[in-house]
Amino acid sequence: MNRIILLLLALTTVFAFTQCKPYQPEGQGITGQITWLEGNQMPTISESGKENQKDPKGKPVKRTIRIYPLMKISDMSLEDGLFKSLAAKPITEIETDESGKYSIKLSPGRYTVFTVEEDGLFANTFDGEGNVQPVTVKEGEWTLLDIVINYKAVF
Repeated sequence: MNRIILLLLALTTVFAFTQCKPYQPEGQGITGQITWLEGNQMPTISESGKENQKDPKGKPVKRTIRIYPLMKISDMSLEDGLFKSLAAKPITEIETDESGKYSIKLSPGRYTVFTVEEDGLFANTFDGEGNVQPVTVKEGEWTLLDIVINYKAVF
């Protein structure tokens, strides 16, 4: 009898956990984390002959994120790794928290996402159609977009 009760309890627990979904806020938009990476990122060989790997994830950083309608690289100029003279106006912007995390509600659609840097805007992802940092937001879904700001890194 005790075995049957334990079996039922175990099955109930397994069923309950398989039905749980991670918390997701209502609506849709973009969420993620911004990190900063700079300096020499090339692997090096230590005196012991072992390869030293760099951390390609960078360190979390606070930034302003600016959202634009989907834009092509031909719609802007690029100087020293930063974008300038954009052909469109921003839709909205948001500040990350101290750990670089952010969430921004957006209507379903396609967008270009930049971080605001001192001398321009940063993005480092492109698709095969020439779109800069393209992100698609779908109805009722949150799109993960982590950005590593690496224009001062050497690979």
